[in-house]
Amino acid sequence: MYCVRKVTDDLTWIGANDRRLALFEGVYKIPMGVSYNSYVLLDEKTVVFDTVDASASKQYLENLDHVLGGRKLDYVIVQHMEMDHAATLGELVVHHPEVTIVCNELVAQMMEQFFDFSVRSRLHLVAEGDTFCTGKHTFTFVAAPMVHWPEVMVTYDIGEKILFSADAFGTFGALNGALFADEVDFFHDYIDEARRYYTNIVGKYGPQVQAVLKKAAGIEIKMVCPLHGFVWRKKFNQFLEKYIQWATYTPEETGVVIAYASVYGNTANTADVLAAKLRDLGIKTEVYDASYTAADEILAAAFRYSHLVFASTTYNAGIYIAMENLLHDIVNHNLQNRTVALIENGSWAPAAGGLMHDLLAQLPGTKFIDQTVTVRSSLKECQMGEIDAMVQAIAATMPGVCAAQAKKPDARAILRTSPAEMASAGGAEAVDPNAMFKFSYGLFVLTAKDGAKDNGCIINTASQLTDTPKRITIAVNKANYTHDMILKTGVFNVSVLSEDVGMDTFKRFGFQSGRSADKFDGCEGLQRSVNGLYYLTGCTNAVLSGKVIQSIDCGTHTLFIADVTEAKVLSKEPSVTYAYYFAHIKPKPLPAAMSEVKKGWICKICGYVYEGEELPPDYICPICKHGASDFEKLG
Repeated sequence: MYCVRKVTDDLTWIGANDRRLALFEGVYKIPMGVSYNSYVLLDEKTVVFDTVDASASKQYLENLDHVLGGRKLDYVIVQHMEMDHAATLGELVVHHPEVTIVCNELVAQMMEQFFDFSVRSRLHLVAEGDTFCTGKHTFTFVAAPMVHWPEVMVTYDIGEKILFSADAFGTFGALNGALFADEVDFFHDYIDEARRYYTNIVGKYGPQVQAVLKKAAGIEIKMVCPLHGFVWRKKFNQFLEKYIQWATYTPEETGVVIAYASVYGNTANTADVLAAKLRDLGIKTEVYDASYTAADEILAAAFRYSHLVFASTTYNAGIYIAMENLLHDIVNHNLQNRTVALIENGSWAPAAGGLMHDLLAQLPGTKFIDQTVTVRSSLKECQMGEIDAMVQAIAATMPGVCAAQAKKPDARAILRTSPAEMASAGGAEAVDPNAMFKFSYGLFVLTAKDGAKDNGCIINTASQLTDTPKRITIAVNKANYTHDMILKTGVFNVSVLSEDVGMDTFKRFGFQSGRSADKFDGCEGLQRSVNGLYYLTGCTNAVLSGKVIQSIDCGTHTLFIADVTEAKVLSKEPSVTYAYYFAHIKPKPLPAAMSEVKKGWICKICGYVYEGEELPPDYICPICKHGASDFEKLG
């Protein structure tokens, strides 16, 4: 029976899931399974994008026949010849002898190596930059050599702005009925498998991935369709940020991965002592037994964290075999820019430390902690000073480690008051006091109305002033049209943005003027509150309506003090903070190695570039209306 899902109106996923495969590529455990993705487009011409592994051929062909619905198959675009994506190509040609294969020359050469059918007689060869039209859709092609085979290309739908990314942006894990990354809690449930997939399959080829990311930076991408894992249609910038970190070998987190190889438990004990002392300083640690935990898992952790400690007994005058295999795997994957400490054990001739150092010294950007600890059979009390010295040496390379020890206040304490108690404190029945708790130093959509004209803008200052009566303050730039509306009418709504908000919302309400544009044209997820003003529903966790009781002139801004006339909680999503916006939503400039640096000044809010040696002190960003203080110099 067919099993398919719609991607867009005319694009359908026809792949399959494999939960029985024990080892991917015969090496990597996949306890969550894996998906093989293929897509079919119904246009004036019908097009399949890649095929699937031989194990899923029956399911795949049933899926394809169902979607085609009796139509002939005109084209199959082959982006990558690895057999988990191309094995079914031979069967596809038998079932659809009329099909034309679209690929580059390197793909064609590999195809001839894998298959016996007449490849050249049915080819339509393309190269980077070529276009290919199927009716309503026009595609172009981008070479992606060594991501992670030499023949790889990716395909871009120019009109729909869909990137068919081959193995890039893939992940281990069966789809389990979902197709889109936003249908699951990806960054909780799947990010580890995504990291393990990248680091082990593609990790060696960081410079090549950087080259492809640089090419991709020049095109608008609304959707990404990889050959493994989920389709991305929301929050792709968050995943792209991970890819940039992995490709540039930039640690995601400050912390220490401790991997040990121990015969009788004494080296393991030393690793545990070190981990406990690091935790005393508030330093995050992960500890792995290299004899038990697969190298691919430890490698993924090494890509994630900033510091690595390797502890090995000396075995046959060398490194214990499990540790030696791990280190060779790390070196073969070209991990860079890590701080490394070493512990060796040896009952009569400890030698593992120096040998581990020589192996890891091959990796670019590796910095070694000088305090190598040598254990003779077992750790003794007299050596605790050496462990402490290693801990301090590691801590000294972690800026702000002391701050990590500070206790965070218990935010839940403010929620212990019962709803009845809060209601009795005052405020109208229409005011949900829990909405007040959604405030943060974050980002909000402020909406107002003057006559028949609705408008809105982004603000970053909104806070509760008093609890009894329910009263809030907002600060609004005088350059904003919304400011003038509120000054005139005295009413407004504040939509508290949540972390699921996309960059499009900031572009809509922050990067254009309501004097010349209708910011609500085509905007989805709108409702009107009792005061008649719009508020956002799809990417907000709360809305508050305000009636101005006082206006204070603060120079460039006006501070409005308002009574809350209506308030309600819309979702449990966390409020988006300024820090979250910059870390996960706002597109980031590529690292220096991946982009050309312009001369001038860049707005830290919206990314507008002022080209000039000196920025006038009274300069106002033409896009987001922020002043010179929010610009930083480029170059």
